[in-house]
Amino acid sequence: MKLLTSMGPNPRTVRMFMVEKGVSLDCVEIDLMGGENRRPPYTERNPAGQLPALELDDGRVLAETVAICEYLEELNPKPALIGTTPEERAETRMWLRRVELGITEHLYNAFRYSVGIELFRPRMRVLPEAVEGLKGIVSDKLVWLDGLLPGRTWIVGERFTLADIVLFAALDFGRTVGLPFDEKLANVSGWFARVGARPSAQAG
Repeated sequence: MKLLTSMGPNPRTVRMFMVEKGVSLDCVEIDLMGGENRRPPYTERNPAGQLPALELDDGRVLAETVAICEYLEELNPKPALIGTTPEERAETRMWLRRVELGITEHLYNAFRYSVGIELFRPRMRVLPEAVEGLKGIVSDKLVWLDGLLPGRTWIVGERFTLADIVLFAALDFGRTVGLPFDEKLANVSGWFARVGARPSAQAG
């Protein structure tokens, strides 16, 4: 298998997941800034034109960050980063939905429509008028999460999961592009520091 990867939080999520799993794959760098992912031959393998993607040994290509991580977990069940039981897997997926739909997708769009607008304008519909609202949603949801974290080491209690990796990669990206989270949120900040101290965060 080959991981088609690049800069950016979603490819980083998969790389962090791999480090946590102890999984090594051949990695092929795709020129994201040069738009290599938006034209053939890349789009012939991944019509969505996004990164990362996982090229299987039979030539099929899996895309979408969470789908790639779930596939790698099925091949390498230990250590479990999604879950070992139906209940654990459902709980992790519940939090993944909350993190992605409530926080990370809004953060990414705020970037695409503001700091990254000239890069994304030729590639997608951009809505610069939505930026402040998107930033507000991210802020509101992080305040909500901050109130839930006391007594928890990780987002899903005492289990470090893919939900932690997805949110960490997004918030760390936001800090580098002028969209930092409010460090006065003590519980989110403590959680962020704990994830950042893991070897996978350093390797990502």
